[in-house]
Amino acid sequence: MSTVTYAPVATAATRPVTAGEPTAASAPTIGGMPRYARAEREALADLLLAVGPDAPTVAEGWLTRDLAAHLVLRERRPDAAGGLLLPPLRGHAERVRRRIAARPYDELVAQVRRPPAWSPVSNRLVDELTNTMEFFIHHEDVRRARPGWLPRDLGAGLQSALWRRAAPLARLALRRFPADLYVQAPGFGELSVGRGGEPLRVVGAPGELTLFLSGRQRVARVQLDGAATAARRLRSANLGM
Repeated sequence: MSTVTYAPVATAATRPVTAGEPTAASAPTIGGMPRYARAEREALADLLLAVGPDAPTVAEGWLTRDLAAHLVLRERRPDAAGGLLLPPLRGHAERVRRRIAARPYDELVAQVRRPPAWSPVSNRLVDELTNTMEFFIHHEDVRRARPGWLPRDLGAGLQSALWRRAAPLARLALRRFPADLYVQAPGFGELSVGRGGEPLRVVGAPGELTLFLSGRQRVARVQLDGAATAARRLRSANLGM
């Protein structure tokens, strides 16, 4: 079996944390527990304002204005949010998103920063469950489209929270992939998935695996060890939802 390795896993050699980027110490808390979803939301809103409405993102075809409109739709337009997952409703969702994107940019970012009083995906009961991964991914969509980006030092708490969400995402995204896959987040956990075939190991920090499994393979710092053909196929697979 040939072996191929891509994009070494990021280690402690990451750039220093800068203002506005959440860490375990800076994340707001509720009942003594860090609120990572809130920290990522605030940091994304700060970054959206800093780069302006026409900055690129990792999401193909989307500028920062488009990304902000997507987040506003997801939280504030449940009639259209179903189109984010259901193909028959995607046309309606995209029309609504475009109308939202035409609003003043500062207004969009303010709505990203402050969710509605109640939303199916953003109320206090489900916020950490539904939004930690969502806002981490989109924060990185903006960060990693900028020249010279480097991974953040996320801290063990946020990495653990992301692994709890990345593990079921891996089972969903990779369940039909034609290989015997082993997904490993050293120090956090591992799982096996896939339809069977050539063995392939996917190794990375939980945050990097989260990006990889959500279709951001191009910017995710993960290591693939195994058959070269299977690794190339996984690198180019459509893993996004």
